[in-house]
Amino acid sequence: MAVGGVLALPSEAVTMDIHCVTKWSKLGTSWRRVSLDTLLQRVEASAPFMTAWSDGGYTTNLALEDVTAGKAWIAYQFAGHPLAPEHGGPARLLVRRLYFWKSAKWVRGLTLTLDNEPGFWETYGYHNHGDPWLEQRYQGD
Repeated sequence: MAVGGVLALPSEAVTMDIHCVTKWSKLGTSWRRVSLDTLLQRVEASAPFMTAWSDGGYTTNLALEDVTAGKAWIAYQFAGHPLAPEHGGPARLLVRRLYFWKSAKWVRGLTLTLDNEPGFWETYGYHNHGDPWLEQRYQGD
């Protein structure tokens, strides 16, 4: 779905904290976004995983339970302005409660998968899940 199609869907403005694997956090960030629940509403699938793919071949893998039930969105505004290209614009994935590398910039598609196929950073040793509260930065954490 193109960004224009996403803009036509019901959206919400939400404030949330983001956490980078390099140990910085930004508190109280504000976004305009469309819930993945809305995007997946008419999809019938029993796949337990999702791969988000972006420009340049970037991918990130996620368990469907981490991106449904109000936990993930396609964001297209940050701090009341269109999302700038250097921050992933025109649209990026935004996943609550996971490290920010799981919130793929320049997202172009989502694929539901039966297997938890490692994404770009995961193939280089990053943790498959990436929970900042458990400090899951690298495989073995």
